[in-house]
Order: sequence, then C-alpha cells, then structure tokens
Amino acid sequence: MSVFTDETRERAREIIARYPADRSRSALLPLLHLVQSEEGYVSPAGVAFCAEVLGLNKAQVGAVATFYTMYKRRPTGDYLVSVCTNTMCNVLGGQEVYDALTEHLGVGHDETTADGKITLEHAECLAACDYGPVMTVNYDFFDNVNPQAALGVVDELRAGGRPMPTRGARLCTLKEMAVQLAGFADEREGAVADGGPGEPTLRGLRLAQQHGISVPGFDPNTPIRSKAEADKAAAEAKARSEAAKPAPAPAAAASGNGAGPATGAAGNAGTGERAPAAAAAGSTTRDVKAPDGKSPEVRAAETRQPDAATAVPDAPGTRVPADNTPPAPRDAREAEAAGVAANPPAGDGKPAGDEAGAQQRNLKEAEARAGAAGAGPAAASETGVQK
Repeated sequence: MSVFTDETRERAREIIARYPADRSRSALLPLLHLVQSEEGYVSPAGVAFCAEVLGLNKAQVGAVATFYTMYKRRPTGDYLVSVCTNTMCNVLGGQEVYDALTEHLGVGHDETTADGKITLEHAECLAACDYGPVMTVNYDFFDNVNPQAALGVVDELRAGGRPMPTRGARLCTLKEMAVQLAGFADEREGAVADGGPGEPTLRGLRLAQQHGISVPGFDPNTPIRSKAEADKAAAEAKARSEAAKPAPAPAAAASGNGAGPATGAAGNAGTGERAPAAAAAGSTTRDVKAPDGKSPEVRAAETRQPDAATAVPDAPGTRVPADNTPPAPRDAREAEAAGVAANPPAGDGKPAGDEAGAQQRNLKEAEARAGAAGAGPAAASETGVQK
C-alpha cells in the first residue's frame, strides 16, 4: 500500500477546509482528483485515504470513484488521449481517427502503451460538435483532427514534446491536470497565458461587436469581490431596503359614529381599516390557512375536485375554506356509475376460463339465495340441499 506524501495530506486538509464542518463529505470529488494526481489513478490505497480523512467507509468512496469516468481505476499513461466517436464527430470522421490511433499505438479502448506514455479511449461526447471531429489530450482540445494530424500529436507526445492544443492552455500530464481539477492553480510559469479560444466560440462576440451590442454598465475590469465583501454588500442592501419600507399603518381608530372600533366588515370601509379581500371580491368564504400549509392553488383544486384524502369543512379539528358545498359521496358514486355505463369496455372478450353456462348457473344460484333470504333458516337450508 502506497503512503501519500505530506504535501498531499496538507492539500487534503486544505480541500476539506473549503466546506462547512457538517458538509465535509462534499470534498470527496476533489480529494479523488488529489489522490489521482499522486498515483496516476484512484488505487485501493487512494480509496482508503479518502475514506480515512472524511470519516466514510471504503464502499461509499468506491461508489463515487466508479461512477465518474474521470477517475481511473487502474494505472493510466502520462497522456490520456480521448477521441470522440459520437454521432456528429463520427459522421465527420471521428471513428477513422480512433481506428488509425488504435492501429498505430497497438492498443484499444482504455489501454496504455508499453512505454506508459499514452492511454487511448473513445469518448461518447466531448461537447465540441462545432469543432468536430475532436480529440482531447488530458481534456485539452485538438479540433478538426484527421488521422494524420492525430498520429502527429501522439508521436510528438511519445518523443517527449508537448504539442499546443487548438484551444486552452499548454499541455500538462494527467497527474498535473488532476492537481488542477482538485482545485489548485497550475504553477508552471506562463502556462495559463498560452493558447486561446477558437473562432466558433468567438462568433457571438464578433456579432456583438459588429452590431454594437453590449451589456449596459458592464465593466470587464470590475474586480471579483471576496465572499466577505459580497456578504457585507448584501447586508447593506438589505438594510437600505428595510429602511425604505413605509411605516406600518396605525392601529384602527374608533369609528366616526362612536360605535366602537372598526370591525373591517364591508360596511365599515372608510373608517380607517381596509375592507377584507373576500368582501371586496364578493365572496363569503373566510380566508383560513389550511392545516397542512398547502398553496392556495392546491387548496382550490382540492375544494373543487375532492377525493378520499381531501379534508372537509366539518371534519374534527379541520378548517378548510370552501367556495361551495363539496359533492356528497353518494353523488360521486352515481357519477362514477354513470361514467362506467356510458363507456363500456371495448370488444366482447371474456376472462380466460369464463363460460356462459357457468355465468348463468351462478346467476340462478344468486337469485335463489336472494329469494330464500326472507323464508327463514329452514327454507334457506332446504334451498342449499336442493342446490
């Protein structure tokens, strides 16, 4: 079992510190990238390490590590070459690129060359259809590739070079990329200054510049505030909003005729208290909050279309507003019976093993029992004997 370096353990503590104390489990994804950055894959020792620092069991960590394809479960080369063979790239020649690399490198999907330099895989989609066919090396893009261009890239990698991706920063090894995916900056001098975006990516910007479209008041040089500064600004904005609210209305004054405080009824509108919304709408229904806190839309729907689980106004301990009287169960049964009668089943098929003779015999027996019900026990016994 490999032992992780002190630097890796220190970085693990830094990753966990990014999350609230009761949410440390959220650090599992970057931690898996971290252990992959040291070993080149997520080994059993890496799973045990993540479980140890997070207080999880190894089964929980392994379930996550096997779910995401970016976590490799066996040793991987310095450069992971992924070729998109999904629909768009395949139509444009992606499969030919993959086949050429397979033959040239002598490896198949998820296999590594003998020198440990390159692991080849076919990808279902690399999310770059407008640049297809595409391949990535450690997740950096090489666009509009053909078999010859792809072979040139892998040959340069095996020779110790680092070809420049079509877009993005300069290439790094898979272990170096895993450090970045764990949330740490690329420390190579000038690494992130290389490369640039592709023309299809810039098409929207070009159109905006051509037509003079811009976001009002946008300043690209505006610094990004820290969390503390953002929280302070939010608190100040909330305080200003509270201060701008109008003062609460004074308590209801006595009515002008000396009859006592206003009751809020429709007839007292204008005495210092607003008439309730129900009176203004012409409804006599009281606005009472349902005991389960349902939204008004749900309550209204249940009032008009009640079912067995819908509370009724006269249930003990229940106060549910109702605009009209809900239908009685008897009415619901009659409506259901009428619907069944109006919609007979299609065809005249009968259940398996059901015969007309048996149906008639059962009907006669039922009629006989019904007739004997009023004749007393003796008649019923006699009928049973006859049957």
